[in-house]
Amino acid sequence: MDYVKLNNGVEMPILGFGVYQIPKEETKEAVLNAINVGYRLIDTAQSYFNEKEVGDAITESDVLRDELFITTKIWIDNYGYENCKKSVEESLKKLQTDYIDLVLLHQPFSDYYGAYRALEELNKEGKIRAIGISNFYPDRVADISLFGREIVPAVNQIEVNPFNQRDFDKEIMDQYGIQMEAWAPFGEGRNNMFSNETLVNIGKKYGKSAAQVILRWLIQRKVVVVCKSTHIERIEENFNVFDFELSDEDMDEISNLETKNSLFFDHQDPAMVQWFDQMVDIRRG
Repeated sequence: MDYVKLNNGVEMPILGFGVYQIPKEETKEAVLNAINVGYRLIDTAQSYFNEKEVGDAITESDVLRDELFITTKIWIDNYGYENCKKSVEESLKKLQTDYIDLVLLHQPFSDYYGAYRALEELNKEGKIRAIGISNFYPDRVADISLFGREIVPAVNQIEVNPFNQRDFDKEIMDQYGIQMEAWAPFGEGRNNMFSNETLVNIGKKYGKSAAQVILRWLIQRKVVVVCKSTHIERIEENFNVFDFELSDEDMDEISNLETKNSLFFDHQDPAMVQWFDQMVDIRRG
């Protein structure tokens, strides 16, 4: 496993296992399988509604807690100073741990200033090792890094894949010393990503799949990446990306796949803001 060093000196695995959309009843087994394969970064969120199951896996695993890097994210309805502090305490209980390695603000809406102040305090208290943001666009990254904050975010987790490469976002993050982290590196298979001719042909040169090429491309860009699967063979495949290296020519070919369009949504679309407001209430049922 390769690691990156965050702006506060904390080391973070460059490849992680995510549990978004994994049902509660399947989460513990999936996380245990991932840990047994070798993953040390486990990524969850309050809005995934499976923090407890991740905590069950952490507790049951033979791997020591300090060898794992656990990330969770604060949902919008827990923003604001007091709400955020209370929600982190609840996440700590569900995850069954005394500290969380990384806590992110999940979306760039509502009172994220107040929530971020709470994360800063919890970081100083030692309950969180690093704090950051998720889905923040470059202007919001500059905003939270410059105005009234004591701690520059350590990480910004955003959509990054071969069709939406986010070069300008990375340029701004690098300017402030913020680590880029990719969610949905495979775009959930949209745009026929797994059968894309460029990715498949590059993979053939190394005896690797298109998915492995994508992960390797991100790693070589120094982007932390989180991938997900409930199938043990795919969990293993996604982890086996440290035994080859893409050439400069390969990297250039992949860069030509850029469309500069999200495969999912636009956070600057008012209709999407409304959808985010409703989404968790719907899932909470």
